[in-house]
Amino acid sequence: MLEYDYDKHEVAKRYVNNPIITPDMIPERCNTVFNAGAIKYGDEYILLIRVEMLENFSQLYVARSKTGYDFKIDEKPLIFPSKTGPFAQYENLGIEDPRITKMGRYYYITYTAYSRYDPLVSLARTKDFVKVEKLGPISLPSNKDCVIFPEKINGKYIRIDRPMSAYKANMWLSYSNDLKYWGDYKILMTPRWGKWDPDRIGAGAVPIKTPYGWLEIYHGVKSTSRGGIYKLGAVLLDLEHPEKILGRTNIPILTPKAEYERIGDIENVVFTCGAILEKDNSIKIYYGASDSFICLAETDTETLINLCYEGNNGNGNGKN
Repeated sequence: MLEYDYDKHEVAKRYVNNPIITPDMIPERCNTVFNAGAIKYGDEYILLIRVEMLENFSQLYVARSKTGYDFKIDEKPLIFPSKTGPFAQYENLGIEDPRITKMGRYYYITYTAYSRYDPLVSLARTKDFVKVEKLGPISLPSNKDCVIFPEKINGKYIRIDRPMSAYKANMWLSYSNDLKYWGDYKILMTPRWGKWDPDRIGAGAVPIKTPYGWLEIYHGVKSTSRGGIYKLGAVLLDLEHPEKILGRTNIPILTPKAEYERIGDIENVVFTCGAILEKDNSIKIYYGASDSFICLAETDTETLINLCYEGNNGNGNGKN
């Protein structure tokens, strides 16, 4: 067999013991595990992981680690589809793809709620990752891939999301005074023909604040005759005016090449919902692989920021 050192060609380096979470680690019988929100909580690394159950709906479990590499899964899900109450009709087909933003006393969780009305974004919050309060839908369908910036900017909460139409999948900004009602919508960026993200894009991790701008790790999709190929890249946004793009990577930072990324429920997928910035400016990117496993890749802010600036060369790295 031909040997290929795929990590030599990647910006983000895979953890040698990937996958870090597999379906057999989940306390209940399930189909797959993937797409985890990530954050530090005290001295713990917290992953809020999407678990697809055998009945074909997803719910969210907490995974905990002292190191960021070895995780233990809580016995029961933290967030699961409501069976009664005002939110049940909007999430009875599952809860998916969480992102976690820390603000004040709360950790706010955006997630995709599925029902016969198509996907929309819902919001929950927790103080301790033991008890959770659902706050309900914060978008119309069809919408997903929502991340909330970890601080107010110019007195407003800001989010990135990805409303869908039959032909478009662009990333948008919107603003809020209370995290519930959103408006003042602005287009942030679109797919780019002729580059690694030509057909569909969406927010990945919650934006990371750096001295040079907000660093957003996002996914881009290239459509093929065998389905989409999901890759990861980065964009750098202005600190005070995040609708202004300072640079966008011309190359992906992670591409599905490992066997666990190419073979699974959905082939050729690397997809992140969470990344953690360490004190040494390294970044742990937790990502779903082939919609079947959770994996880890590592890089650093300097590398990603430099790639974003290199991409800002007049070759279509703004909104288009």
